[in-house]
Amino acid sequence: MASTAKSRWANDEEDAALEAQLKKEKEEKKRLKAEKARKLEAERQAREAAAAAAQQEGDTANGPPTKRRKISPERETEQVGGEPQGINGAPKLLRFEGGVFGRCRSVENYDKLNDIEEGAYGWVSRAKELSTGKVVALKRLKIDPKDRGGLPVTGLREIQILKDCDHRNVVKLREVVVGDDTSKIENIFLVLEFLEHDLKSILEDMPEPFLASEVKTLLQQLASGVAYLHDNWILHRDLKTSNLLLNNRGQLKIADFGMARYVGDPPPKLTQLVVTLWYRAPELLLGATRYGAAVDMWSTGCIFGELLTREPLLQGRNEVDELTKIFELCGVPTEETWPSFRRLPNARGLRLPAQTSGGSAIRARFPLLTAAGVALFNSLLALDPDKRPTAKEMLAHEYFKQDPKPKQEAMFPTFPSKAGQERRRRRETPNAPARGQQAAEIGAVDFSGIFSGREREERGGGFSLRMV
Repeated sequence: MASTAKSRWANDEEDAALEAQLKKEKEEKKRLKAEKARKLEAERQAREAAAAAAQQEGDTANGPPTKRRKISPERETEQVGGEPQGINGAPKLLRFEGGVFGRCRSVENYDKLNDIEEGAYGWVSRAKELSTGKVVALKRLKIDPKDRGGLPVTGLREIQILKDCDHRNVVKLREVVVGDDTSKIENIFLVLEFLEHDLKSILEDMPEPFLASEVKTLLQQLASGVAYLHDNWILHRDLKTSNLLLNNRGQLKIADFGMARYVGDPPPKLTQLVVTLWYRAPELLLGATRYGAAVDMWSTGCIFGELLTREPLLQGRNEVDELTKIFELCGVPTEETWPSFRRLPNARGLRLPAQTSGGSAIRARFPLLTAAGVALFNSLLALDPDKRPTAKEMLAHEYFKQDPKPKQEAMFPTFPSKAGQERRRRRETPNAPARGQQAAEIGAVDFSGIFSGREREERGGGFSLRMV
């Protein structure tokens, strides 16, 4: 049985008066809105009547009104006085093709052929466009369905940068397509131009390394693409051989911009958790948060060494082991070789030898490399980022002017395409840092015996790493 007792909420006289006042204000607002609409309609009708009267007066004075031409399909025209003429001698209307506006096309316009590769930021497949038969690479962005933030910033940056880039040594984005179920944000695909190979797969299957002339051709194209990116204020931040694509015409293209971003001058504060470990510059390993194009040039130097040996140059197991291998190859940093390294966060606890007997070991490790090649190699792998050359300076280096000259792309050897087969199986290599992963902090590490074989043996070939 319902209670007849009054609620103690909104039942007194004051509440009733307030409710009546609000109702009155609401009705007044509706009345003012309707009155305003009537005024606007009256003004519109008055303007139309004035325009009609003016048109009628003009028609009476000048004869029947002319019918407005609409843009229509082209008809037969004749040339009069050097200008195309339409019907009744009227000038032909010019037609301009506009851009296509609207929603993205569906991924169903493409027929998936086979999987190619899974990267840190997406899955890549080979596909064929149904309308043209053109083979493309279809990249599906990796998006965590549990992430309520929508499309990750890495995906937005990759799409924006690829849309802005137009260079023969940078992979081209054709379009962005979506799955039929557009309610799922993970159904976003990048349609990229298809290239038959990636450089890492070729190096793993080659019985012999590239010739010196072929190494120069690949390095020139890589430096050209990197120079274009840096000129447009783009840092790639994950250059490695698996992200360098090669077609059957000897043309190299930089791909996978999942970690790339625009920067300014001076560069903003950035995360140091970028670049795959084996290609990561020492300043990043030591915790630098302000860095620039030099991190890409260090990766270029690591790729240079990999082209010569078919093996990754610095295969560290973790950040400390990677630093160890860098210091063994390039020498231990000093105030002369790298004046500011002690100010980096992770460098404060390092115990380095007071005196070192040797510097760079590149000359000893690559005895067949010319003096100019060693000079370029040493400059790319300079510990001090300020001493590394820019990509433009690299292109002008003496190494590329000496014999043997870089091989013409048309003369480059061809290789069987793995991208047209089943998914590639590679040796285990580290991936690029994952989104949201926390950077490692290197604690106090003793590098004073870095050149002592016995001490390396006693330590088991590496050092411990403290994670925070």
